[in-house]
Amino acid sequence: MDLKSHEPFWLIKNGLLTSYPSLQEDANCDILIVGGGITGALIAYQCVSEGKKCILIDKREIVNGSSAATTSMLQYEIDVPLFELQELIGTEGAIASYTACNEAINKLGKLAEKIQSKAGFRAKDSLYYAARKKDTIRLELEFAARLKAGFRVQWLSQDEIWERYALKGGYGGILSAQGASIDAFCFTHELLAYNVERGLTIFDKTGLESVRYDTAHNVVLTSTGAKIKSRKIIYCTGFETVNLIPERFVDLLSTFAIVSEINTEQYKVYKDLLIWNTSQPYLYMRTTDDNRFLIGGEDEEFQNAERRDRMIEKKAQRLKILFNKSFPDQIFHTDFTWAGTFGVTKDGLPYIGEHKKFKNSYFVCGFGGNGITFSVAAMDMVSNWINGHGHRLDQWFKFGR
Repeated sequence: MDLKSHEPFWLIKNGLLTSYPSLQEDANCDILIVGGGITGALIAYQCVSEGKKCILIDKREIVNGSSAATTSMLQYEIDVPLFELQELIGTEGAIASYTACNEAINKLGKLAEKIQSKAGFRAKDSLYYAARKKDTIRLELEFAARLKAGFRVQWLSQDEIWERYALKGGYGGILSAQGASIDAFCFTHELLAYNVERGLTIFDKTGLESVRYDTAHNVVLTSTGAKIKSRKIIYCTGFETVNLIPERFVDLLSTFAIVSEINTEQYKVYKDLLIWNTSQPYLYMRTTDDNRFLIGGEDEEFQNAERRDRMIEKKAQRLKILFNKSFPDQIFHTDFTWAGTFGVTKDGLPYIGEHKKFKNSYFVCGFGGNGITFSVAAMDMVSNWINGHGHRLDQWFKFGR
């Protein structure tokens, strides 16, 4: 599956950071991690930290799937509002899920500092505003639910939104004192290199073709003809997991993004802010670490990569129009345009855990706008599993829920 189109901004900005060999000889390990994006890098970090011998493989070049196309808005806010999620899965599970994403942002920031990352991690506030006047009713319910749950939020009126951010068309909104952004492409390369120094072995252009399950281990046949004997497999294959698991558990969407030219002075008021709204599909915006403005949205049901790619220019024009309506006093000169594929679930939550058809295996599939923060939360879950324990999030993130 082609998960991205055009060359996303992050690929051009960073260039080829690292290259790894393909697997040409049989190998063995404690844990085989399938998928070389940010999820695979985070899970590899955890497993290596647990003293496990790990191999990571990817059928593409490393970090050349969805992690190259993500807009990397790090939010604790899940695509399904807290008050709605409480109705779907109960108050305990909803607050636990939001809290896990909240804590994940801080954890990722500490990890970026630990590895001396240059990927531009920056803590930010998050503004979630009503795009239509009638949306304020539901947004006020969401504000009350978050406030009661103990999240640091404040309500901004339409006038306050305009006065602070010169944002037009916001009929009220929730300002959260928790959020961040990062260059996920750069960070993933950095984290993988850090892991390699501590014992991780990486092979790119090495796909998983088939698995033979034994009682105590799995034998994986790869696309290069080499075999990997592993006690456990952790699939970090994101949206391509739909090609592995027969039942339908996620819907795929295409999202579109544009990035402006550099304008240090014009965008500095937004450098500490994530912005998204109640539109369907919602609009999301942030600045980059090199002083550009990024805007994304205009999601469409994913049918095939060719159809998605044909829509890029039209969607880019639409996104620029939406920017101009939102910020009538700002100028946006488009520099990069691209599209990516992401998944949405029935409750906005990820699928992280075991699947009955895959022995000695786990899946870490973070979906929606919280893919990265869900993957950070999964690090603790994986740690518990490989040490023979369950995790409190298992019941809400499991398959078949």
